[in-house]
Amino acid sequence: MREISLDRLRTLVAIVDLGSFAEAARALNLAPPTVSLHIADLEARVGGSLLSRTRGRVQPSAIGETLVERARRLLADAEQALEDVQRQVLGLAGRVRLGASTGAIAQLLPQALETLGQRHPGIDLQVAVLTSQESLKRLAEGSLDIGLVALPQTPVKGLRIEPWRKDPVMAFLPSRWQCPDPVTPQWLAAQPLILNDHSTRLSRLTSEWFALGGQQPTARIQLNYNDAIKSLVAAGYGATLLPHEAATPLPDTRIAMRPLQPPLWRQLGIAHRAGDVERSTQHVLEVLWGLSAD
Repeated sequence: MREISLDRLRTLVAIVDLGSFAEAARALNLAPPTVSLHIADLEARVGGSLLSRTRGRVQPSAIGETLVERARRLLADAEQALEDVQRQVLGLAGRVRLGASTGAIAQLLPQALETLGQRHPGIDLQVAVLTSQESLKRLAEGSLDIGLVALPQTPVKGLRIEPWRKDPVMAFLPSRWQCPDPVTPQWLAAQPLILNDHSTRLSRLTSEWFALGGQQPTARIQLNYNDAIKSLVAAGYGATLLPHEAATPLPDTRIAMRPLQPPLWRQLGIAHRAGDVERSTQHVLEVLWGLSAD
């Protein structure tokens, strides 16, 4: 059977509910011949009579009752689908896909999620742990809506990449160590180190910082999970270099945090597709911009 128009099903349901072609025409704001054509078309498609006139009132046939029952469900589903889409267009609901590094997810996203839940509880923020390059690739492909990426980045056609945060990179050391203040590349290179692995922008930043002091140390272990790195520092396994966001709590008392000399900064940006942005994505961007830092 060929597909059936929802308008024709709506006409059938109106006739059954109102008991009259004329009343259905008035309720649907249709001309009476149009109502008759809708029913004739439906009957031609199903191959049987859908309605009968009994005691001056139009009643559904057995076939008609079956089709009316299904039609009510289809019309309700269609209305619900339109309502869901309209809520998403208005930014009242929707799904937003965000990619970020483990560091940003651990320290910054919890704040964003709390604020988003208070302001826009109907928005579902789906988070993926991705490197900056993976985030930019998925944004360009259309499988991601927002990326929190390390800066600087080479411009990507069709994407907007804007500076978001600039946080100091600090030395995190076991508190029982005798630590200078500030920490220099020469001193830190002589200590056991726990560093981010080579796939991260932070790894490149720290390598450049060590190189300023003529150092090229080898880490005892390389990880991508900052919380795991801090746990190892607290256990006395070694020292590390990590960003410290101003709004985050101070580290474990077993960890001492010291500034660097020369200073080092980790810069993050927000990337999204250029052009019109869906309302739900815009709401998430507004929350993230509220976490920006100079």
